Amino acid sequence: MTLPAQRPGQAPGRELADPAFWQAPPAHRLAAFARLRALDSPVFVPEGTGHWALVRHADVQEASRLPKVFASAPGVTTPEPARWVRALFGDSMVNLDGAEHAQLRKIVQRAFTPRLLAAAEEDIHAVAARIVDEVLDRRPDEFVEAVASKLPLEVICNMMGIPERYRAEIADRVNHASENIGVERGLTARLRMPGRGLRALARMQRMVAGIGRERREHPTDDLISALVCANVDGEALGARQLGAFFSLLMVAGVETTRNAITHGLTLLTDHPDQRDLLTGDFEAYADGAVDEMIRHSTPIIQFRRTVVAEHTLRGHTFAPGDKVVLYYASANRDEDVFPDPDAFDITRSPNPHLGFGGGGPHFCLGAHLARVEMKALFRELLTRPVGLRAVGLPDLAGSSFDNRVRSLRFAFDQPWAAPVGPECGPATEQAGSPAAGAGPAARADA
Repeated sequence: MTLPAQRPGQAPGRELADPAFWQAPPAHRLAAFARLRALDSPVFVPEGTGHWALVRHADVQEASRLPKVFASAPGVTTPEPARWVRALFGDSMVNLDGAEHAQLRKIVQRAFTPRLLAAAEEDIHAVAARIVDEVLDRRPDEFVEAVASKLPLEVICNMMGIPERYRAEIADRVNHASENIGVERGLTARLRMPGRGLRALARMQRMVAGIGRERREHPTDDLISALVCANVDGEALGARQLGAFFSLLMVAGVETTRNAITHGLTLLTDHPDQRDLLTGDFEAYADGAVDEMIRHSTPIIQFRRTVVAEHTLRGHTFAPGDKVVLYYASANRDEDVFPDPDAFDITRSPNPHLGFGGGGPHFCLGAHLARVEMKALFRELLTRPVGLRAVGLPDLAGSSFDNRVRSLRFAFDQPWAAPVGPECGPATEQAGSPAAGAGPAARADA
């Protein structure tokens, strides 16, 4: 692969617009972000209509906490959703601002009752234990499908009250729904993949709308019932709002957690000293390990904002209509905030990572749930009397939006220590390495 290195005289940030940049080894991308963080002001990225890149921790936080300046509407993803898509499918909560966002978030938060959350946490532990039991019994060799995807999908479906007969289809639709978000592709893919993603969303939303109608007539003790029967200032979720929330919960809740879990296994394999520390006293280090996995992998690489009021940030004045992208993946490696930022250190404290956003009204609703899921699963994986480790390199999607892992091979009853030898080059030389500058990510197959 020819890497999109910055050429002499080239405008800073131009390489972020090159699809090849997002398919290059993570070490290359992290080095580019480090160069951008060292500049005195934000840089312009000529992608489509162009956007300004916010790459420092403080800048991402400031923009996140000023929604009256940096708005989420008309959309936080790249490309932004077309008006007809928003009209047809409804606006996702992440794309709303002001009173409209606050009201919808209030309805959703009210539905997450202490009783529902307690039941969800109990379910998480049971599901994690059963998944690991099945894995140890069947001994599969692919981690994403066998382990990482199963836990968040099943937990969310249980919490929502989704009948079993729909779940295999939902898992397939979740994958299709997120395929067209991220880097630019060829013309054929750009025409085909958005249509496939929209069809997946439409089917999911029709399905959950039907369940919502049933729950209004015959409510049960699940989240869909709570959402459609909620009464916050005289309002509950309508069919389109329920569908939009369900799509957000499935795509964001399942995708991000499964990727964090998968990267977590890779990181523990590449850093046996950290794995030994964690297994030696799991309860003492688990919370720190989960947050460090999220910081290091940053499952959501970036979100977009639209400037709606003039504002000066770090010497640059943004004008209404400007597009700004918050690069969480860069902010989570900011040297001014994280000493030795490329190191994987489960004892890192404080760890103010932006893996769940930079604060403000759009801070991730599922942050607590994701942490509980990851902690429960790694407790089961690491406290059983069997060696488990990643094998080879993860197959990364090469997206500019999420740090998605398509697949990862893994093995049992093997030493945790990464192999040594001339065939195992350093992570910084491996295309697709999950943790640039953070240890020996290249592993021999077993």
